Amino acid sequence: MDGATKERDGARARRYVPIADHGLIGDMRSVALVGTEGTIDWYCCPSFDSPSVFGAILDAEQGGCFELAASAPARTKQFYFPDTNVLITRFFTEDGVGEVQDFMPVGGTPAEEARHRLIRRVLCVRGSVPFRALVAPRFAYGSRPHTVRLTGGIAVFDSEELSLALTATVPTETDGTDVRAEFKLAEGETAVLALDRVGAEVAPDHCECGEAERQFGATVAYWRRWLSSSRYRGRWREMVHRSALTLKLLTYAPTGAIVAAPTTSLPEELGGERNWDYRYVWVRDAAFCVYALLRLGFTEEAEAFMGFVSRHISPGDRKPSGPLQIMYGIDGRTDLPERELAHLEGHCGSAPVRVGNAAADQLQLDVYGALIDSIYLYDKWAEPISSEQWDHVTALVDWVCAHWNQPDEGVWETRGGRKNFLYSRLMCWVAIERAIRMANRRGLPADLPHWQSSRDAVYRRIMDRGWCASRRAFVQHEDGEVLDAAILMMPLAKFIAPTDPKWLSTLDSLAEDLVSDSLVYRYDPLVSPDGLHGAEGTFSICSFWYVEALTRAGRLDEAALAFEKMLTYGNHLGLYAEEIGHTGEQQGNFPQAFTHLALISAAFNLDRALG
Repeated sequence: MDGATKERDGARARRYVPIADHGLIGDMRSVALVGTEGTIDWYCCPSFDSPSVFGAILDAEQGGCFELAASAPARTKQFYFPDTNVLITRFFTEDGVGEVQDFMPVGGTPAEEARHRLIRRVLCVRGSVPFRALVAPRFAYGSRPHTVRLTGGIAVFDSEELSLALTATVPTETDGTDVRAEFKLAEGETAVLALDRVGAEVAPDHCECGEAERQFGATVAYWRRWLSSSRYRGRWREMVHRSALTLKLLTYAPTGAIVAAPTTSLPEELGGERNWDYRYVWVRDAAFCVYALLRLGFTEEAEAFMGFVSRHISPGDRKPSGPLQIMYGIDGRTDLPERELAHLEGHCGSAPVRVGNAAADQLQLDVYGALIDSIYLYDKWAEPISSEQWDHVTALVDWVCAHWNQPDEGVWETRGGRKNFLYSRLMCWVAIERAIRMANRRGLPADLPHWQSSRDAVYRRIMDRGWCASRRAFVQHEDGEVLDAAILMMPLAKFIAPTDPKWLSTLDSLAEDLVSDSLVYRYDPLVSPDGLHGAEGTFSICSFWYVEALTRAGRLDEAALAFEKMLTYGNHLGLYAEEIGHTGEQQGNFPQAFTHLALISAAFNLDRALG
C-alpha cells in the first residue's frame, strides 16, 4: 500500500466513529447505536430489519445521523444507568458538565409501543454547557428523499414509506431536509429532544420535560425489575448482567424472535468483503441464547422463543435444506434475499454493504442440535413441552437420523463448498441424544432403538474419521488435518469427557495453532479456503468457548486468566462485536448475541468451578 493510499484510508477512517465507541439502547423492537461523542449512527424503524433511518456507521456522508453534543470542546465518558439499558453520555467542558440520557421507553401501552419513541434528555449538572443538535435522517438506507414540515412546534420528516416527528423543548430550525438546534443550559436545567414514528394511527405528540422524566423513571424501573429475576450471584456479576441486558435488547417482543446482531455489514476486516446482515433469527444463535437466559433464571424469554419455534418452524416443511432453515425473519418469514447497496461506501470504506442474507438457503446440520438442545433444557428447567411440540421434535429427530451423514456448509457458513464438518456431526449427535433423554425422562413415545442406533453411528463416525492421528487432534472435517475452534464444543456438549486424553491433546493443539493471548481464531482460511478473500479477526464466541473448555478440563488458573483477558477486549460498556482485530479493535456486527451468551456460560461455569 503506497503512502497516498494510506493517507486516503486514514482520512476516511477519521470520519467514522469506531464500532467499539458505541452504546446500545432499544425497545425490543429496534435499537439505536449511540457514539461516545453523542451521535446516533445506526437506527432502523420500526423494527430491527427495517431500512435504516440513521446509518452513518455505514456511510458517514449519506447514511444520516442524529447528533446531540456539547458545542464547546469537551471530554466525553459513557456509561449505563446502573442495572438498566438507559445510556448516559457525559460532556466535560471548561465551564461545566452536561449529559445526555438516551433511552427508548418499554413496557407501555400498545399505542405508546407503536410510537417507537426515542428520547434524548439533556441535563446540565455543573456550571453551564452549550449544546448543538442536528437531526439528519436518510430514509431507506439513504436511498429515499424526504421533506420536513413544521406543525404545532413539531418537525415532521416525511418519506414515501415512513414519517418521523421530532419534538423539542428548545427552538429548532430547518433547511427543508435537516433540523438543527443550538442552546445553552445552566446548572439544573433540562432539555428534551424526542423522535417518534407517526402516521395514520399515531399522531405527533409533544414530549415535555415532565413527560420525559416520567418515561425515564418508568424505563429504569422496567429494566431493574426484569434484571431482578437473575439468579447469578458470582464474581462477574456486572459483566454477566450487562450481557443479559444486551440479549434482552436483541429480542423482538412481538414474536419472541432473537436476532444475531442488530446491525448489517459491519466489516470483519476493514476494507474486506466479509460484511453480512445479521438482523435475523439464526436458529443456532437464538437457541444458545435460550440456554444462557435459562441459566440465569429468565424463563419468559425461553417460553417466547419456544412460541416462535412452534408458530414458524414446521417439521412438515420439506425444503432442500430439510425441515429447518438456518435463519428466519423476525416475523418468521423464510425469504431473505441478499442484495448489495452500491450507493453506500461501507464502514471506513468497507464495501459491499449487504441487506438480506443468502446463507438462509444453506444446509447447516448443526442447527438441529442447537434447537433440540434448547428444547431439552426448556423442558428440564422451565416447563414440560406440549404433546404437539414433542411431535415436532420427533419429526426433526427422524429427519436427522436419515440425513446426518451428508456434507453441508457448516457452522461458519463458508461459501467454499460443502464438506463433512465434524461440528455438524457433533450437533446431529446432540439432537438425537437430547431427544432420547427427554423420551426416557418423561416416558414419551419414540422409536428409541432407531434413535439409539443412529446416535451411536454418529459417535463412531466422529471418533473414526474426525480424529487425525498425525495431528493428535480432532479436526475440522472428516479425513482432514485442519483445526477448527468449533470443536471446542465437544466437551461442552457432553460428547467427550473434558479430561479424555484425546480431548486434552486436541485442546493443546488448538492452543498452539489458533489461540493468541486468549483470543481464538475460528480457523485459518489460508489452509482451509472458505470461498472468500481476505483475513478476519479472532472470533469472540470461540474465545469464551476456550475458557469453558479449560474450566471443564480442570485447568482453572489458565481459564481464569484467559477470561479476565477477554474482559479487557470488551468496549467501555462491556459490549462485544463478533470479532477482535489484530490490535484489539472490535470488528464485525455489533453487539453480537453469540458472544454475550458465551460470556454468560463461561462465567457461570468458571465461577462454579472456582467455588
